[in-house]
Amino acid sequence: MGDGRMRQIKSFALAAFTAFSLSSALVALPAAAESVIRIASVYPATTLDPSRSGAAGNIEPFGQLYSRLLRRSFETGELEGGLAEKWDVSADGLVYTLHLRDAQFSDGSPITAADAAFSLERVRSDKESALPSPLSAVESITAADPKTVVIKLKHALAPMLANLELWNVGIVSKADVDKRGVDGAFATDPVTSGPYMVKEWRPGEKLVLAPNPHYWRKGYPKSDATVELLEVAEPETAAAMLKAGEIDVMRGVNWAQVEDLKSTDGIDMRMEPSNVVFIVLLNHSREPFSNLKARQAAAYALDNKVLTQAITNGYAKPANTPLPGSLDFHDDAYPGLVADMDKAKKLLEESGMAGKEVKIILGAGSTNQQTGLLMQAQWQAIGLKPVLVNVDTPAWWESTGKGEYDATPTWWMNELTDPDLAVRWALCGSCDSHAFNTFYDNKKVNELTEQGSREQDPKKRAEIYQEISRIATEEVSQIPLYYSPFPIAYSKRLKDLKMTPAMQWTLEETTVTE
Repeated sequence: MGDGRMRQIKSFALAAFTAFSLSSALVALPAAAESVIRIASVYPATTLDPSRSGAAGNIEPFGQLYSRLLRRSFETGELEGGLAEKWDVSADGLVYTLHLRDAQFSDGSPITAADAAFSLERVRSDKESALPSPLSAVESITAADPKTVVIKLKHALAPMLANLELWNVGIVSKADVDKRGVDGAFATDPVTSGPYMVKEWRPGEKLVLAPNPHYWRKGYPKSDATVELLEVAEPETAAAMLKAGEIDVMRGVNWAQVEDLKSTDGIDMRMEPSNVVFIVLLNHSREPFSNLKARQAAAYALDNKVLTQAITNGYAKPANTPLPGSLDFHDDAYPGLVADMDKAKKLLEESGMAGKEVKIILGAGSTNQQTGLLMQAQWQAIGLKPVLVNVDTPAWWESTGKGEYDATPTWWMNELTDPDLAVRWALCGSCDSHAFNTFYDNKKVNELTEQGSREQDPKKRAEIYQEISRIATEEVSQIPLYYSPFPIAYSKRLKDLKMTPAMQWTLEETTVTE
């Protein structure tokens, strides 16, 4: 498909050359020399509506298109003013009053408190909201005046300010959504509040962004370059394009490619810090993994230290719990479940699940394939009958969402270092996602989730979250594999571009040396 598009581009260029006079072609040359930053990723952009998706290919552009009330400093990682230049919190922690700076949308219209209240309310209460839990403690959101947003909570929430910086609470234009409707407003050319706006979107191929001339951070983006977010499914293709200078950034470098790209002139191969954890999801809603001893057997059979070395060549760190190791209050000293094949065989026999078929669904990508093969070999060795089934990304989400699988290797990340949202996403059975489609549901974990989010004392919060981690690990909510950095390769012509642990590009800080 990539070669076909390239042939089409070449044919178009030849036709254009023959159709115009030499003088016209010369006049057109400066446009052809326009500065462009090209980023290749295996993760597709599927929507321009920041409230509708938590997929990696959407989180990345959301951060470029929509500013939030607060922002996280690229230099220090600390929260600071975004569209809200200052804020007040009541003594009881139940009322947050945010005062907006003078700012404009990409169409030049003012950004008001009504826009902010509308945007947050869509996340909180719209039935199509992909992740409402950041605002689950909110009782009401109102615009007290054109520049003042008031958020009232049902109960105190320790990470409330941090939640106002998440990818899905970007501020959108209420007037535009009212005028064009949700489908129209986010179809191809949304009104944006962030450093970039959409120049062109070809779903399945690329999303092209241009600097927003009305962006509130004056002097940003630092470069006038357009940004092309290209969908390149094969890492081998992306690596070849990077070496040839056809792209500037390769997202999702395969572990086997790292050393080669490290040794290539003009390329900066980095392992960037992340809040990512690779895990095996287990379906608790049906046999064999509705059985605790069968889950424990599956976990003890997988030596994640060996697996991590084999798959990542040692660039990742074996995981000891199902939560990312970079989160606040993580207990590095906790050993987790240490691999033991004899114990695994004994537990499986005791479970009565020996000989049971296990449907392992595998998404695209060599990492999933490698992990699936290792899972199959180890689980066969203890007496299960694993069957590998390859699926595409939409089918993967459909199968896991409906519980039509037994196990699957995958990864997820938490945008914040505060563990509240991570627990709600991956472990809480009464929260948004059925414990990341595992259907794990432990009453004690659910209760501790609420306690942890309301507790203000950091020492007590640490105790709560470490208890949650221990319960989930020992009950094998999922099988933890490893904590992974972001392996990303950059052209050295880019300065100050990186991906943050929250999976956000620092494109507004980036400059290009030609």
